Amino acid sequence: MKLATLPLLALITFSTSFSATTFAEPASAESVKQLMHKTGAGELGIQAMNQMLPALKNLIPDAPETFWSDYMAAFNPDDLVEMTVPIYQKYLSEEEVQALNSFYDTPAGKKLIKVQPLIMQESMMAGQQWGQAVAQDVISKYQMQKH
Repeated sequence: MKLATLPLLALITFSTSFSATTFAEPASAESVKQLMHKTGAGELGIQAMNQMLPALKNLIPDAPETFWSDYMAAFNPDDLVEMTVPIYQKYLSEEEVQALNSFYDTPAGKKLIKVQPLIMQESMMAGQQWGQAVAQDVISKYQMQKH
């Protein structure tokens, strides 16, 4: 009987210490919003809407331009922020968000915010070039193997 309780005791001990160390305080909505504001993520709604607008106009081609200007004037990009905050909270603790907020207040953090769009743009272009090279390599090797 004593041996049967040993695994149970070990499980309780390890699961208690595991849960105590892995579950930190969730990030507050306020600190996440600060982070989103500092990094420009809060403007994603406006950027996304500006990118979607041509497609939306194609969906309703007979809508006058006044309809679109009125819609954009009433558009609330904070709706996307509110929807995104829980995603940040899911993956980041309050301590981590505070550390990120502190980092983005430093000169290095401010520079990263400034150059990150350029890095992403150039990285996407490099990724496309890489993908094309991989595709050409696959086709070439397959054709050589086929003959």
